[in-house]
Amino acid sequence: MIFDFDKLSGLLSELDLDEWHSALERLVAARLSPEAHGNLGEWEAAIRELPALDTRNADLNAATVGVGLAADPDGDALVTGLKRLMPWRKGPFRVGPIAMDTEWRCDMKWARLEQHISALDGRRVLDIGCGNGYYSYRMIGAGARLVVGLDPTLLFVAQFAALTRYLPSERISVLPLRLEELPAGRRAFDTAFSMGVLYHQRSPLDHLRQIRSHLRAGGELVLETLILPGDEAMARTPEDRYARMRNVWLLPTVPELRVWMDRCGFKDIELIDVSVTTTDEQRSTDWMTFESLREALDPDDPSRTVEGWPAPRRAILKALAT
Repeated sequence: MIFDFDKLSGLLSELDLDEWHSALERLVAARLSPEAHGNLGEWEAAIRELPALDTRNADLNAATVGVGLAADPDGDALVTGLKRLMPWRKGPFRVGPIAMDTEWRCDMKWARLEQHISALDGRRVLDIGCGNGYYSYRMIGAGARLVVGLDPTLLFVAQFAALTRYLPSERISVLPLRLEELPAGRRAFDTAFSMGVLYHQRSPLDHLRQIRSHLRAGGELVLETLILPGDEAMARTPEDRYARMRNVWLLPTVPELRVWMDRCGFKDIELIDVSVTTTDEQRSTDWMTFESLREALDPDDPSRTVEGWPAPRRAILKALAT
């Protein structure tokens, strides 16, 4: 099984959300049923067959989240086992001498925001679109009391289950769910992260309202999303694809994003960072061998996507829930 129901129950108790347990257990069990994904059995087998290692000295504060080993492992078996769960998109991770160079250098994004958000010490965190848990680990490393991660992609949930073989995760649960599948908000979380999620939502304002419904009054939202350049409050929808992605629904400017956040119940909205994504931060690797950002950019003008849009530019904002 790639999900720890007992751990979820414990974290829900700490959140005073015991009434969520039965509903979430049914949802997660259904999502992980044998019929849910044709590769689920293969992923579960890959996790079971990973070599057992004596791990120690986990470092959740390093750019590469990693753990030391008491003895040199059978490196080929470890690499082969972990690569059965490719593509690895978020990271980087390290298990002993094995470095997992993922598609995204998520440490670069974390470095852009970590000094600007509220301290995470003792906070109960909701990590929306958490992927395989890289940022969730960093949040625990920064002092978070617990992290509930959400990601509907079953491969990413399986990757997190594999990582838990070697990295401590008692304070993290990654659920194969979307935000809108959570029970009605009880405003139980102190901090919510939504990074790389908003532009995939058909209704981004509903997404922001749902986040607020789970944040306590005064709780902090950390929002990272694709934006368009410009000083005018406006947004545009790609007719077909954006940077070769079909599921990009609405691209706002920063002024428009501020309007959305204000209208959805957030205050003290602050822009932390705007960065153009580079091929140093997102690229193909031995752990993600498919095409990546380079192939999404116009080869004659990398400031534009292959469809003619401005190249991916991402903003990070923080705000407090009213």
